[in-house]
Amino acid sequence: MKSLDQQFWDERYASGRTGWDIGYASTPLTTYIDQLNDLNLNILIPGAGNGYEVIYLIEKGFNNLSVIDISSAAIKNIGHKLPEGHSVNLIRDDYFNHQGSYDIILEQTFFCALLPELRQKYVSHSHSLLKDQGCIVGLLFNVIFEREGPPFGGSQEEYRHLFQDFFSIRYCDPCYNSIVPRAGSEVFIKFIKKT
Repeated sequence: MKSLDQQFWDERYASGRTGWDIGYASTPLTTYIDQLNDLNLNILIPGAGNGYEVIYLIEKGFNNLSVIDISSAAIKNIGHKLPEGHSVNLIRDDYFNHQGSYDIILEQTFFCALLPELRQKYVSHSHSLLKDQGCIVGLLFNVIFEREGPPFGGSQEEYRHLFQDFFSIRYCDPCYNSIVPRAGSEVFIKFIKKT
């Protein structure tokens, strides 16, 4: 398999091969964001792509946002979209190099873009990035893809087993409000850091 490095993802953006990009912040995430009352939450969005969730959070008044992506093209795209006067911490780096302290890691299409052998590393590194009672919230695929990824699929059972040592499983349930093309193939997750 080709290495899923910066060059791989930059080439995907350059060639327009961004099939994961739905053109807006997904309904399950906006529904969750709409329920948050603390606008000072420190939120990290890994693998943010074209940054629709970032823009949505800004529009809702959140002001402590960080984005990390291995792709220079993705970071530049997000930077061009930011409304004037708004500051977001844009980080071009490998997620596993990042250090920080966050209340929420917002998961959209990052986990499924990682090679499956990196999933345990994702769990432990995400745990290290979260404050006490911090959480990973978002969407994971609940389907096994027949073709080689990315994206790479999985199942509820796999995710529960993978995360349970580091996180309390608040939700890992079929998503009721997925966008139509992904209906029946997503789980909504909320995993709270164990201390």
